[in-house]
Amino acid sequence: MSFVKRAVGRLVHRGWAYVREAAAISPAAQGGYRFRSMGEGVCLSFPQGAIFGEQWIEIGSHTLVGERVSISAGMGPGVDLGPDSIVRIGRGCSIGRGSHIVGHQSIDIGDDVFTGPYVYITDQNHVYDDPETPIGRQWPRNKPVSIGSGSWIGTGAIILPGTRIGRQSVVAGGAVVRGEFPDHSVIAGVPAKVVRRHSPDLGWHSPSAARLTSPLPADPRPRPERESRTA
Repeated sequence: MSFVKRAVGRLVHRGWAYVREAAAISPAAQGGYRFRSMGEGVCLSFPQGAIFGEQWIEIGSHTLVGERVSISAGMGPGVDLGPDSIVRIGRGCSIGRGSHIVGHQSIDIGDDVFTGPYVYITDQNHVYDDPETPIGRQWPRNKPVSIGSGSWIGTGAIILPGTRIGRQSVVAGGAVVRGEFPDHSVIAGVPAKVVRRHSPDLGWHSPSAARLTSPLPADPRPRPERESRTA
């Protein structure tokens, strides 16, 4: 009996490995032709999440997208979203399993951006303009999102509309991010804020340390001239 189980187990694992390889989306696969552009060496691992609006999605070369990742442009399939791309993922990126990238206006992810699993990135949010209308029935509002090249987005982070993250930055796991953040930042918290930065003068430092070491502003008051002394 144990021999039969081992034999069946080997067949199942070999079959699943074949299915995963065959069903992955790449530039050479049929699914790859639906995308606006897909660079050499791209792989969307199987099983994929919800993927639609491929005509408005660009993925740079040698980017790896993990299992069950959803990448979408627009509210649903079959909608004309205009002449320009909406979701742009750069070269050499790695998108962690179970993540969602949901674009409606503009999401720009630079080169060599890595994310942990279950990251959520969107450029659209609900509004609360009418206090009497259910929030889910009010028309949402879009605002572009940009993530700089070389950045790392930790597990479970949420990137909200209007966010601009500079180059070579780190977003801590579980952070809820909205706003503009400079290059070489470490961003953490709910709501997220800069907890560390890098500069040529100070290296890695906290924002408070930068304020303490900055020079004091010049005194705007004119100084009285000293009387000359004679021997």
